[in-house]
Amino acid sequence: MIKLYIMTQKGYDVLKGLIERKYNSLISCVVSARDKGLEKDFYDDIKHLCVSNSIKFYDKSENINTDFNCAIAVSWRWIINEVDNLIVLHDSILPKYRGFAPLVNSLKNGESEIGVTALFASNEYDKGDIICSYKLNITYPVSIEKAINLISDCYINCVDFIFLTISTGKVLPTIKQDDSQATYSLWLNEDDYKIDWSQDSYSIERFVNAVGWPYSGAFTTDGIEFIKVVAVEVIDDVTIENRTPGKIIFINDGYPVVVCGKGLIRIKSALTASGKNFLPLKKFRTRFI
Repeated sequence: MIKLYIMTQKGYDVLKGLIERKYNSLISCVVSARDKGLEKDFYDDIKHLCVSNSIKFYDKSENINTDFNCAIAVSWRWIINEVDNLIVLHDSILPKYRGFAPLVNSLKNGESEIGVTALFASNEYDKGDIICSYKLNITYPVSIEKAINLISDCYINCVDFIFLTISTGKVLPTIKQDDSQATYSLWLNEDDYKIDWSQDSYSIERFVNAVGWPYSGAFTTDGIEFIKVVAVEVIDDVTIENRTPGKIIFINDGYPVVVCGKGLIRIKSALTASGKNFLPLKKFRTRFI
């Protein structure tokens, strides 16, 4: 029997995939929790899927007493101490991007491949032996929402491999990680969602797309007002004698064009702190900082 610790859309997609593959009888229970950092955390969806398929569901805060042989954690945010055979699904191609927000940081950096790795938990995060991994190619621009949907199959393939191996009585394969190839991905706080206009336009476009829905989104300020930047696009650069990142250089069809460290960005959608449309821009002589 396998216990599932799952959260967010990634966990929901995994659970749905297992149910579609008729693995219900192998699921001991599902444990989930809310994620206040997401606009939609899929907690209620996960709970409803469990109830409608007669799978035991527990909130993280409840006292859980079920029998299981191993556990799988998907998009889980807390340390799980009470499980010896704990398998973690990590959304990077390990040993690259060990740590936090690996998919977000992969997209920010413009990686050509994204993927998911299933590994045994260890004392140091994401250093355990690899069971399997699946990856895919990606092209830009791409939103984080689309990327999550794309790697959903990678998650499901990993869990399908684990369940199939266990259900047939086989031993899960393991591969040692090459620590010399490891990179690390840091956790994100509110400051990390602020746009750095000194970067080049393509980096800024990737950044805005990488931290958009279901995350809280990129933001900037005009020195007075908080502005949530929802959608942008790169446009052709021009020669600027006194390039100053963050300044508005043009208004195109009502959309402001912002000077970047290299290149130009057109803001297509932006909101105020209260959720009202920030566009069309009211003051041309504006500099975002």
